[in-house]
Amino acid sequence: MACWAALVPVAVPAETVCLIHVNGVIGPATAGYVSRSIDAARARRAQCLVIQLNTPGGLLDSTQKIVQTFLASPVPVVVYVAPLGATATSAGCFITMAANVAAMAPATTIGAAHPVVLGGAPGGGEQQLDPTMKQKLENFSVSYIEAIAGRRHHNAEWAKSAVRDSASVTSEKALELKVIDLIAADLADLLNQLNGREIDGRTLKTAGATVAKIKMSVGERVSQVIFRPEVMFILMLIAVYGIIGELTAPGAILPGVAGAIALILALYLAAVLPVNVTGFALVILAVGLFAIDAFAPTHGVLTAGGIISFVLGSLMLFNRSDPLFRLSLSYIIAATLVTAAFFMFVVGKGLRAQRLPPKTGVGTMVGKTATALTPIDAEGGQVFIEGEYWRAVSDAPIETGRLAEVTAVHGLTLTVKPKAGAE
Repeated sequence: MACWAALVPVAVPAETVCLIHVNGVIGPATAGYVSRSIDAARARRAQCLVIQLNTPGGLLDSTQKIVQTFLASPVPVVVYVAPLGATATSAGCFITMAANVAAMAPATTIGAAHPVVLGGAPGGGEQQLDPTMKQKLENFSVSYIEAIAGRRHHNAEWAKSAVRDSASVTSEKALELKVIDLIAADLADLLNQLNGREIDGRTLKTAGATVAKIKMSVGERVSQVIFRPEVMFILMLIAVYGIIGELTAPGAILPGVAGAIALILALYLAAVLPVNVTGFALVILAVGLFAIDAFAPTHGVLTAGGIISFVLGSLMLFNRSDPLFRLSLSYIIAATLVTAAFFMFVVGKGLRAQRLPPKTGVGTMVGKTATALTPIDAEGGQVFIEGEYWRAVSDAPIETGRLAEVTAVHGLTLTVKPKAGAE
């Protein structure tokens, strides 16, 4: 029996490879997702973590965090630029070259890593930056990608040209120039080519491995979705509309709550997006001008100034030289018209309604006529008004049956005076 048991094959558990997808702009949510995925891959004792990448670029700060995570990772990291037609430009170039293995699908591109200073120029454009600061940033980026390429044994000279000259190449050319390590048609092909590759003294066993996908958490997905200048711009407007709406209609609650939530989210995005301080200040100034004109009408003078300030601030709010962080002109025009209309009509009408005399309640009795049921003097008396009996006082004596005019209401007592022209 012991011999027979020895002949029975024992099933060996398949190795595991973890997979994540990184699409779109690189931001704080992406950096957090990558870091968490590496920890998860280590916990599962995965052979490697494959990152399928397709990005037009992103923030330098988030890119640096991802690169540092790669270099310190206990799990081999494979960046796979895919699917067909995908790109690893700008920040994506740094991320791809920092991986233990850089792979690309056919018909994909990599490069164009010239740095753009986000939000640094007063006018929101890169061309207005201090040339010295631009040169410093470029030199830093060149040395940074050169160090990454040297560490991973990739073509450092081409990497430097990707930063200095925004060089970009196809996957086939990238393999020829030793910018990447391999080209794979799909994930299965990638795992077959990785099998047997030695990384830091560890031989990968990826052929036929079980692929475990690690998805973004709800928080990471929400953060990734709102990580756009258009979203921050809209949240700013909602915050303004909600808070001003609550001030003009106290007790509505919903506008105030919505405005407060939008304000918190907008401030969060302002901390991570490349916001230009001058542009932001002009937008706030425009809101102030609209509000002042609504509270103290100036026949449209302040509204006109607010429109000009709003348009200029919106144009300068984000970096105009980087298409990733550029507000569409259609957004700006629509937002300007809606905001101006909101303050001129909605807020204006609300404030005018507050100034109207009350139409219900005891306050409406002022100016109305009452009939004295008893003699009325400073000590008091009784009147009949609108089907009700009221206590009344008067500085001038009023005889029974005479008409009196209500001049004030104090609790349950009316202040009256003799009705002019009444007999």
